[in-house]
Amino acid sequence: MTKVTIIGATGRVGQYAALSISRIPYIREIQLYGRDGSQSLLDGITRDLIDSFAATGTASVVRWSCDLADMKGSDVVIITAGVARRPDQDRLDLAHENAKIVADLSKQVQKYAPESMIMMVTNPVDIMTSVALRYSGKKPHQVFGLGTHLDSMRLKSLIASFFQVHVSEVHTRIIGEHGESMVPLWSATTIGGIQISNLPSFGNLPIDDIMGMVRSSGQQIIASKGATVWGPGDAIATIIKTLLGNENRILTLSAYVKSEVHNIGDVCIGVPARINKDGVFPVSIRLDPLEVHAFQRSVERIRGLTEQILQNLQQSDSKQ
Repeated sequence: MTKVTIIGATGRVGQYAALSISRIPYIREIQLYGRDGSQSLLDGITRDLIDSFAATGTASVVRWSCDLADMKGSDVVIITAGVARRPDQDRLDLAHENAKIVADLSKQVQKYAPESMIMMVTNPVDIMTSVALRYSGKKPHQVFGLGTHLDSMRLKSLIASFFQVHVSEVHTRIIGEHGESMVPLWSATTIGGIQISNLPSFGNLPIDDIMGMVRSSGQQIIASKGATVWGPGDAIATIIKTLLGNENRILTLSAYVKSEVHNIGDVCIGVPARINKDGVFPVSIRLDPLEVHAFQRSVERIRGLTEQILQNLQQSDSKQ
């Protein structure tokens, strides 16, 4: 039985993630954290969740706090806190604003829950995962981000719709940045166990249009309803279930990759990773030459931006 803390629980993603995580049968306790001043909202969220638990027969206990010390004993700490992205704003524009928040929170996680793992949701998630890794002092397999898992699920859904098959028949992945330079792995995409390129109708697949929809999906949802909520919330819960259930499934998350993908790495970025109770472990894979080139470009982009953000944080720390 396990304890999960959600930092940023007053946000819409944090709230829905709490509800979705509560459905995992072996979750013992969900700790909601919000900034001082959000006590009333946290209390309301908690009471609402308790009512939901009563209706569904959920045995989890939910508590709220504005004191980070209450994350003590957490198995996983999920960080969703940060400045929200505007409809016209690139995820990377958020980096400077959110890096300071994530750096401070990561140090607090290590102080109060040193045995925990950190799951990063705050955008830009790849860079924030690196910030959390640096400032928490945890080992690489203990810190990971939502990465391209949701992007992969969006691609999976669009492929299923085109080929008119159940979504469970499609297996595909997007690696690289959770953003513009993401890389679809068509070489690793199958439908019903059949390599997608071996299907005659593959030639009619509007690849550019589909990838355009995947890349713009988040912005379109934000523009329409203010935030992406249910997709990220359920994606978070799927990863937590895989992790704490020791399932050894392979999902595509933002993790520190060194040389597992064609010796390209030294950065936190979306890669296939084996997930179990010990953490997140990137899987060694071989790609098509075009995919290797695209992944290299994505890594170089994120690595450069990550180095810049970490340098800015270091300069800021030295002035304090």
